[in-house]
Amino acid sequence: MTDQQTADRGDRPNLDPAPVDAVVFDLGNVLIRWDPLPAIAAGVGPERARHFLHDSGFDFASWNLAQDAGRSFADGEADAIAKHPELADEIRSYRANFEHALRGPVDGTVAILKQLHAADVPLFALTNWPEETFPIALDRFDFLDYFEDIVVSGEEGVAKPDPEIFEVLEERVRHVGGLDDCIFIDDSLANVQAAAVAGMDAIAFTSPEELRADLLVRGLPVGQE
Repeated sequence: MTDQQTADRGDRPNLDPAPVDAVVFDLGNVLIRWDPLPAIAAGVGPERARHFLHDSGFDFASWNLAQDAGRSFADGEADAIAKHPELADEIRSYRANFEHALRGPVDGTVAILKQLHAADVPLFALTNWPEETFPIALDRFDFLDYFEDIVVSGEEGVAKPDPEIFEVLEERVRHVGGLDDCIFIDDSLANVQAAAVAGMDAIAFTSPEELRADLLVRGLPVGQE
């Protein structure tokens, strides 16, 4: 955690509200609960799914990030199965049962999103998400309509924390302002650090309650409902 984040979450000094051009949200585990285990378990059972994710030697996080960065699932599965043929069923199960990986909304954060929308604060999202599975989220979660624009890494062919995706974001928010007047919220410290380097006021998400406090100290209209 940075010194600034520690200050925000410690003494929370009284700060004069600063103009904010936009608030940019990550989606997975900030607004939408994501867990790959139920999706894989839907195909091979929970015991094999846990073994696959934790004890098989397969680097699921790196494999999944490649899809986030634009690789097709067909190519990703073919490459992984060629290297790990004994895990073919587990590898295929994730995409085939992806809807089970979306465990529901993070209600407290959705409430904050709704307050910002009601106050006409410009809202954007920047998410690491494969292009092929993102429509499942769009169909399921109506609150995604609150965003003026959503930058989906799989569509852009580059994923956080690569600096290039923040250049994409800058182009998409240019009509409301620059990144230096945007707040960015993400549960990944690597992504938060990359956003800070890009000039954004970056907040590390840990809980809706902490996020509400962090936004209040920045002068945003997210008091308790």
